[in-house]
Amino acid sequence: MGQFKTIFQFEFVNYLKNKVFAGVTVFLVLLIAVVMFFPRIATVVFGDEDTAEEGVAAEGMLLLAAGDYARTDLLQEAFRSAFPEYEIALTDEDLDTIKRQVLSGLAEGAFVLESPTSYTYYVENLSMYDANTQLADEVLQNLHWINSLVDSGLSAEEAGEILAVPVAHDTVSLGKDQIQNFFYTYIMVFALYMVVLLYGQMVATNVASEKSSRAMELLITSAKPTGMMFGKVFASCLAGLIQLVAVFGSAVLFYSLNRSYWAGNMLIDSLFGMPVELFVYMLIFFVLGFLTYAFLYGAIGSTVSKLEDINTAVMPVTLLFIAGFLVVMFSMSGGEIDNLLMRICSFIPFTSPMAMFTRIAMSTVPFAEVLISILILMVSVVATGFFSAKVYRVGVLLYGNRLKLGAIIKAVRKG
Repeated sequence: MGQFKTIFQFEFVNYLKNKVFAGVTVFLVLLIAVVMFFPRIATVVFGDEDTAEEGVAAEGMLLLAAGDYARTDLLQEAFRSAFPEYEIALTDEDLDTIKRQVLSGLAEGAFVLESPTSYTYYVENLSMYDANTQLADEVLQNLHWINSLVDSGLSAEEAGEILAVPVAHDTVSLGKDQIQNFFYTYIMVFALYMVVLLYGQMVATNVASEKSSRAMELLITSAKPTGMMFGKVFASCLAGLIQLVAVFGSAVLFYSLNRSYWAGNMLIDSLFGMPVELFVYMLIFFVLGFLTYAFLYGAIGSTVSKLEDINTAVMPVTLLFIAGFLVVMFSMSGGEIDNLLMRICSFIPFTSPMAMFTRIAMSTVPFAEVLISILILMVSVVATGFFSAKVYRVGVLLYGNRLKLGAIIKAVRKG
């Protein structure tokens, strides 16, 4: 225990003194501060009045070529209601002139009607988020219905009242709200992805660099390998947690200072509205998942003699982790969190930290399955730790070419 404490303190202090570690932490905190304070700064600089003056829209102008449409006043008013952020300008210019106005930037786009129910939408660069045609479709469809009802003998006001009857609905989720939980689930999975790859690589590099010191031969023969390996890995885990607490803690602090300026932002409210129960699960799976991979990276780092071989040596473990990450990402994007592959990955130690947490956050998982997954992961952490310590003891005393897996297992058995 004393050896573990000594090595843990030594490695942990080295992480805190590392300029890259401190620089990245400070940079991320400052970046989050800029983002969280941006609405307050924007209000001070630009004021809180509307960005659009009367008669001029904030995003520009949309041209509307009505053609032979009978009631252009009704048409223009309907488009104004559908596009409140734009100025809707009727035009009777020819098509070439309309195109030139769009290309020159005088207009954001143009709707050219060929008939009451057909049109062509002209825009310079079509954004993947451009929903103007969907809105225009609804406008022309409603106007067509109104005209049809008027032709049947109703007045325009009566037809408008019939079509304007609202439909009310309520949604009650008996399980989890995937939309609400998506963002912080994605952030946790992505944070685990970045921390494992970053700190796992650092553990492997530190172990490999120590082999260049002959003092390691004396140290490894006088100190227990389990104490050395566990000390190194737990130090890196605590350093990673401190960095994450500094980053996310500052985000919570800055958000609380600017809460009123973010009012109504569903994304931000969702990110900072994580339930306590889910946060506890996140912490458990985060720590256990990190320890599992950190032990593997440390063991692999001890089997190489040259630092330039690190990337090649850890590639299988990195690919295994990336494969689990991709399975989770594809399942989240597809909305099928409880598919067969995700259920299997929830009980595999190398993928369960991401897969099971995602299922807990975005679906209803029986507590027994969660408990089994955590127990398997805990046992795997301990087993991986002791196996990595044995590999570490053998690996740091062997030099030359990188050891193969068979040779490592054989040396561990003999040791």
